[in-house]
Amino acid sequence: MTSDPADPSEPTRPEGQALQPRRFMHLRWDLDKTYLRTEFDTVKDLIKTFRQKAEEKIAVAGASALLRALLDPRERSHRRVTFISGSPRQMRKVLTAKLALDGVEPDMFILKPNLENLLRGRFRAIRGQVGYKLKALLLSHMAAEHVDEYLFGDDAEQDAFIYSVYADILAGRVDAVALAAILSTCKVYRGDVDEIMAYHRQLFGSGEVVRRIFIHLERRSPLDRFAAYGARVVAIYNYFQGAAVLFEAGALEPRGLLAVTEAMESEGYTPERLANSLQDLMRRGVLHFGTIERMSRELAAAESTMGRPVPRFVHAFEDAIGSLENLQRPGPRWEAEINYLGIYHEARFRRQQHRFLGIRLLD
Repeated sequence: MTSDPADPSEPTRPEGQALQPRRFMHLRWDLDKTYLRTEFDTVKDLIKTFRQKAEEKIAVAGASALLRALLDPRERSHRRVTFISGSPRQMRKVLTAKLALDGVEPDMFILKPNLENLLRGRFRAIRGQVGYKLKALLLSHMAAEHVDEYLFGDDAEQDAFIYSVYADILAGRVDAVALAAILSTCKVYRGDVDEIMAYHRQLFGSGEVVRRIFIHLERRSPLDRFAAYGARVVAIYNYFQGAAVLFEAGALEPRGLLAVTEAMESEGYTPERLANSLQDLMRRGVLHFGTIERMSRELAAAESTMGRPVPRFVHAFEDAIGSLENLQRPGPRWEAEINYLGIYHEARFRRQQHRFLGIRLLD
């Protein structure tokens, strides 16, 4: 692996400054447990999920509001969203219908060929995600000169691992030898390895484009599980936290922040609960004190500029600021070199083993 000590987060923008006009943004979303509240831990769960109609599927609180805000029609010409899901291709129609009901139209929607894997006896690939998702990410990468990628996943699978490997391939930190070792350790099938290595030859070192990787803590995994990935990976308990980090980066406009705030309130999140979410980010050094001050000002201005009263949230956020003004902590480091093999071996001891007709499916 090669090493680059530069901080790849927002390398040229001071805190709070918006993205430069016309800078391309590529959003990558996982689906199950990241965008949709999906259960698939048992065969009964899988059958129920497969039989659900579009209107019966439920989005994670704030997810659709955040995505719609990021895909604001005023910005849509230079923003793109790709969904990469482990759901089978046979669910494309119902999943596309659900996204349409939410007002979301993906530019690319990649689903897993599980029936093909089953018929070909590729049982590890049915449950395994590394080969499938890494190949899909590389295939759908936008070779743009100025691009910011924001990736969204969850802690139910290996999203933080896969997304980080992808980011470091583009950044030129995971070379061919290192990638081959990772794919071998993850027991990726030979045909997938060949395709991934071909994409690696084309895209290696193409740019420091992945700004943030958001991991929705669906299973409430311990935060220290993601420490080895550095500051690029941000574990979030809810999408208001994701919105706050994107607001600080200049990727989300105040009107989008307000839309997410209102969506979270409609899902039962009180102002105090959202303020606690901000406190959590500050304690971790992910969000800066000045950002919460600016959020409070922008929300206060919404009453006059957008005609929507939000004083309860403003007061709660101001209380959060007052209690943490002197407790701002240094943020996590941006890791120049990540021990992917070590992370993978450690994670294997924690993952549940899944079987299909008596065959272990985990790669």
